[in-house]
Amino acid sequence: MTEQTRYIMDFARKIISIPSPSGYTKEIISHLETETAKLGYHHFLTKKGNLVIEIEGKSDYTLGLSGHVDTLGAMVRSIMADGNLKFTAIGGPLWPTLDGEYCQVKTREGKGYTGTFLSTSPATHVYKDASTKSRDPENMIVRIDEVVKSKADTEKLGIAPGDFIFFDPKTQITDSGYIKSRFLDDKISVSIIFGLLKHLKDNNIVPKYNLKIIISTYEEVGHGASYIPPVDELIAVDMGCIGEDLSCTENQVSICCKDSSGPYDYGIISKLVDISKTNAIDYATDIYPYYGSDVSAAYRGGHDIKGALIGPGVHASHGMERTHADAIENTFKLLINYIK
Repeated sequence: MTEQTRYIMDFARKIISIPSPSGYTKEIISHLETETAKLGYHHFLTKKGNLVIEIEGKSDYTLGLSGHVDTLGAMVRSIMADGNLKFTAIGGPLWPTLDGEYCQVKTREGKGYTGTFLSTSPATHVYKDASTKSRDPENMIVRIDEVVKSKADTEKLGIAPGDFIFFDPKTQITDSGYIKSRFLDDKISVSIIFGLLKHLKDNNIVPKYNLKIIISTYEEVGHGASYIPPVDELIAVDMGCIGEDLSCTENQVSICCKDSSGPYDYGIISKLVDISKTNAIDYATDIYPYYGSDVSAAYRGGHDIKGALIGPGVHASHGMERTHADAIENTFKLLINYIK
């Protein structure tokens, strides 16, 4: 593993530990503002909280790179008669993977209470359908780790509908080069972008194009980069999909040709493929039928731009995700060669 990749993985471990479901991203954006200031780059926030980092290049052409720092999550929907919680989803978590997972409920007064996501039939010794009941918000609860016997007991803790619920990400980096965690989508690619920024600064590299880096905060709910500052093209740096009839692996950078919003720009995709071939970057081209990106949101927002989507191959998206140092390195190499 290179020093550059180790920096990216350590950066990812840190930002994954900062809870940031869509709608609750001020803390992580504040952290990234601090990291941006350390690197000395000009930056500003949009009204809805996206972080924009600006770097002057050698030409008048402006390239946008986006990564989203918001994640999946949940919110208190209601308090049950026994004091446990019903919840509503933020984004599209893979709910069966959350059965038995630990979490934290954050009140508006700043108090935090731990808990566990559970099926409403959580015990095989009690419920005949314990192993067969559907795992989804209608058939699951959050059991909070406080002595509560009633709705009133829970309300006295300050918990109320609308409070955010954070999932335990369970991040691990293995000796074999894997990073496995919730929320690699998209915090691993945000970390790659910051690795790129550090590389540019440390090596006094002036990019070929003006750069606008957009760290978006509502991608998981569909409108992350619906507004962006003026750019000529936008490349979303997100996660690459792995699975049935797809080519990408956890060791490659994925170049997405088409997702649920339609085809990406043919010229940019061809350029990304050519750069990969020329520089011996391990890549795959794929189609993602159930996927949308920040570029998709920018298109829907009416922006007249060229767009593309790349990212490290990530296994088990929206569940217990995993990627490898090789995929991180290949994504970094593709980006640095594209902007140089």
